[in-house]
Amino acid sequence: MLANGLTVLVQEIHTAPLVSVWCWYRVGSGDEPPGLTGVSHWVEHMNFKGTEQISRDQMKGIVEKLGGMWNGYTWIDQTTYLETASSAAVDTLLFLEAQRMSSSLFEPEECESERTVVISELQGAENDPDQVLDLEVTATALRVHPYGHPTIGWLHDLQSMTRADLYGHYQRHYMPANATLVIVGDVDTDDVLRRVDKYFGSIPAAEVRRYQRPAEPPQIGERRVVLERGGTTAYLELAFPAPAVSESGFVPLLALDAVLSGAKGVSLWSAFRGTPPQRKARLYTALVEDGLAASVSGVLLPTRDPFIYSLSFTAADGVPLEVLEDAALSAIERVAAQGVTEAEAARARRQLRARLVFENDSVTSIAHQLGYFDTVAGPGYLEQLECRIAMVTAEQMGQAARQALGASTRTVGWSTPARRGR
Repeated sequence: MLANGLTVLVQEIHTAPLVSVWCWYRVGSGDEPPGLTGVSHWVEHMNFKGTEQISRDQMKGIVEKLGGMWNGYTWIDQTTYLETASSAAVDTLLFLEAQRMSSSLFEPEECESERTVVISELQGAENDPDQVLDLEVTATALRVHPYGHPTIGWLHDLQSMTRADLYGHYQRHYMPANATLVIVGDVDTDDVLRRVDKYFGSIPAAEVRRYQRPAEPPQIGERRVVLERGGTTAYLELAFPAPAVSESGFVPLLALDAVLSGAKGVSLWSAFRGTPPQRKARLYTALVEDGLAASVSGVLLPTRDPFIYSLSFTAADGVPLEVLEDAALSAIERVAAQGVTEAEAARARRQLRARLVFENDSVTSIAHQLGYFDTVAGPGYLEQLECRIAMVTAEQMGQAARQALGASTRTVGWSTPARRGR
């Protein structure tokens, strides 16, 4: 850790002359008060628009000219920026991230231009009935905690937000003590730490002022969302309260999801690539093989606070949603009543551990995992995760089903094609 509070994680990997640099900030849509939903994501966009020493046009090509790739994303607990390039370019990558941390411009005309971009992104997602259903189910399942609002924000907030709101958010959260810098690849640790100090050490220390997230009150009854959207396909989503990653129930529920819908691992970065269906998963055999659903998926991701575990289903042609829902709930109630078999538990453990290996398939992926878990769980958790998965038992998975998948705490969402003539 630098004197100004910046956490630095370095992992040497010398298999290729590459380095991946990620700068993580412990701020996401879960840290946005009412009226400022979407500000973290919009600020992320603005941090690609130039700094005091890197013009907007220079920033566009600074990494591509090195033959590398760069990107960034915002989610509920974090905002992150990354570059992967030749290890000879490490100074340029560190300089870029130091500038982004301390000297982004937020020029008024750029802020206004980006308002249109962000709103267009929001409106584009509204054309996908499955995404809209997930947004509405999440907002219904979480009434108080800011995890319930979309990362991109609500339209009325995006329309009213000002440049002062954006820049104030940047100044409040983009500081060394609220960040973790991750460097993975063909570097020497002592040498790269000296370089980090050169570029980041002079950034002043500042006190982190975190938004106090309101706690979600317990759910005491089933909630429902029914939407009519364009298209010809019907969708069902079931959402249940899920523990935070640091809670003891997280790993058993992760393993239970592997039994129900197939192992996906624990990487948001890898999730962008999707996973193939696992045909031995219970919900696949019960619903897809029986012709009730065209697809089944489950999502449980590591989060700082309790979030939701969601199961999503695409109805097969001609199958009413009430029939699909009854079959899905019957399968879920069966596992809650009867538990999982030892063979299912062993397969879940094996597949999850394999996914952990797959999620370390590059310096970019390794750097992601180090930074992601540092922001949501703190140091040491990722190193212990494989052992925790190896130790989870069939009984613990069954207990997770009984505790997490109850009727009184679920939120049910339907999206049906709009009726003609309405």
